[in-house]
Amino acid sequence: GQPVLFDEANAQQKSSTTINEDDSETVAMIKELIETRIRPAVQEDGGDIQYHSFEESSGTVFLVMQGACKSCPSSANTLKGGIENMLMHYIPEVQAVEQVVDEELEAVSNEAFDKLERELASKSSSDTQESADTPPTTQPSS
Repeated sequence: GQPVLFDEANAQQKSSTTINEDDSETVAMIKELIETRIRPAVQEDGGDIQYHSFEESSGTVFLVMQGACKSCPSSANTLKGGIENMLMHYIPEVQAVEQVVDEELEAVSNEAFDKLERELASKSSSDTQESADTPPTTQPSS
């Protein structure tokens, strides 16, 4: 979606798929295909994908998965099965597609997840302890 508030600084910010003067023809084709074909499909599912780089020696395209794609269990399948196949089909120089993980962001996410797990575990153990301390209720026999 589009930003709710228009910010001139954001308007001047370049997208990762903006074609630059110094981009090779291969990189320009990769960016165009990502922008016109791949990103719209990924964005329909609540995610996004950003171009990171292309390593010409190995033919590897490096992409950053964002939004719903970042945590989606099938994002690896989407990356390999869909995106890699499309890029390889249209651009013969592409031999592989790999996901780039932001190490700092990943560390923060893992730390928050670990904290949540500890809180849930302590709540679960305190609930179990409370139920052990409470005598079972018996139904009167008729």
